[in-house]
Amino acid sequence: MPAKKAFGGYQISFKGRKETMEDVFGSHPIAPSEMTKKIWNFVKSKKLSSKG
Repeated sequence: MPAKKAFGGYQISFKGRKETMEDVFGSHPIAPSEMTKKIWNFVKSKKLSSKG
C-alpha cells in the first residue's frame, strides 16, 4: 500500500538543519499562535517545504 500523502499535500523536511529551537523561536516565552507563525516563516525562508 502506498504511503498516505501529508495533509494538504505539503511535505516539510528539516534534514541537515543545525538551528536550535531557540534560534527559531527566540529565548522568551511565546504563545502557540506565534510559534506557528515563526515555524512557517522559518520553513518558507529556508525553502524546506514542497508540494508533493
